[in-house]
Amino acid sequence: MAITASAKKAHRASLKKNVMNTRRKRALTNTTKLVKKLIPTDIKEAEKNLAAAYQAIDKAAKRGIIKKNTASRKKSRLAGAINRAGVKA
Repeated sequence: MAITASAKKAHRASLKKNVMNTRRKRALTNTTKLVKKLIPTDIKEAEKNLAAAYQAIDKAAKRGIIKKNTASRKKSRLAGAINRAGVKA
C-alpha cells in the first residue's frame, strides 16, 4: 500500500482514471456491437447508430484507450460492413 502522501494521491487518481477508462471502453464496445448487430437486420438503423459509434471510437482514441490507427481501422471496418450490406440489399 502507498505510504507517502504523493503516492496515496497518485493511487486515488489512478482509481478514478480506471473508472473513466472502463466507461469509455464499455461505451466503445457497446456501440460497435449494436451497429454490427443491426447491419444484417436493419441497415437504416445501423447507419443512424454509426455516428454514435464513431463518437465513442474517437473519444477512446483521444483519451489513449485505443491508438489512433486502431480507431481508424474500427471506423473503416464498420463503414465497410454497412456499405457491403447496403449493396446486397
